[in-house]
Amino acid sequence: MQIENFEDLPLTPEVMKGIEELGFCNLFPIQAQAIIPLLEGKDVIGQAQTGTGKTAAFGIPMVERVNPKIKRVQGLVLAPTRELAIQVAERIRRFSRYSMLNILPVYGGETIQKQIRELKRGVHIVVGTPGRVIDHLRRGTLNLASTKIVVLDEADRMLDMGFIDDINYILSRVPADRQLSLFSATIDQSVMNVCHRYMKKPEKILVSKDEIALTQLNQYYMVINPRNKLEYLLDILKHNNMGKAIIFCNTRRGTDWLAHKLSRYGYDAKPLHGGFTQAQRERVSNSFRNGKLKLLIATDVAARGLDIQGITHIINYDIPLDALVYFHRIGRTARMGGEGTAITLVGYGEIAELSKIKTLTKTNIEEMETLDPQCL
Repeated sequence: MQIENFEDLPLTPEVMKGIEELGFCNLFPIQAQAIIPLLEGKDVIGQAQTGTGKTAAFGIPMVERVNPKIKRVQGLVLAPTRELAIQVAERIRRFSRYSMLNILPVYGGETIQKQIRELKRGVHIVVGTPGRVIDHLRRGTLNLASTKIVVLDEADRMLDMGFIDDINYILSRVPADRQLSLFSATIDQSVMNVCHRYMKKPEKILVSKDEIALTQLNQYYMVINPRNKLEYLLDILKHNNMGKAIIFCNTRRGTDWLAHKLSRYGYDAKPLHGGFTQAQRERVSNSFRNGKLKLLIATDVAARGLDIQGITHIINYDIPLDALVYFHRIGRTARMGGEGTAITLVGYGEIAELSKIKTLTKTNIEEMETLDPQCL
């Protein structure tokens, strides 16, 4: 059955009453795809922008699965900022209005004593910033031993803000058999590293502006002998009229090596990776932004936060280690209604990775013909 409305979902009358009072009827795409797996207790990775209905997507299943008779913290949502923590807590309160649940936002900038008093009274769901959650854990005022559902909201922002150690610490204090879901506007390798470390066979859901941008984006792949990969790349550069291009590699060493090789062949290419200082990073990215540099050879981590107009081509020299990362990469071109081209080099042993990418998108990824490398 196609799920389109909240009425199609297996929700309790208490939760449905709260949803109806909010005037919700039709499901947003992220809700239609995420709520059922979350109700079933599965781990979920959701790529979705703010404003796509993701709070309801994870909040409604959490409210459904928390037992109001057990006055302990059973659900935890981590958010990057106090503003978001307050907003998410308020929305979950609305869904749970008739479910007899106590929802508490915890964040810095407010007296901790008030939060401690609330926690002592008994809280079912905590929505908090990582720093204040850890503060409570260390004081012994927050116990996560009964927590069975954890959500990382706007995970990319939390990682950008340097919260990875805090996230690791908090997840170490939650039972190993908990459900974990992660929602993020962008999914790159650093986000996926968290998923690989803590998730069990997660459902992957793609609902983002990257998907929308794909309509103006020409996508191609080329199946190649990995030993001749550089020759194929040189042929692509020779026969495609490139304005600005980002060439993605999976490792720092790979970016350095490829930038050096391309420079020797006369191309204006510079690497960008996590080993750069902030000054080095700004120098290279500014040079690329203002058009002095044509080819940027980057890792996923280095490309975080780069929002540069006029990128005509994305080349995946290395196919991404996870399918969702592909969409984050190629979403950097075809911006502001412009057109763009994405080309992925696929080694003979990487066809399975390409298939995973194809299953996540409705758009067409065409195969490019390859020449014998001896003829290039």
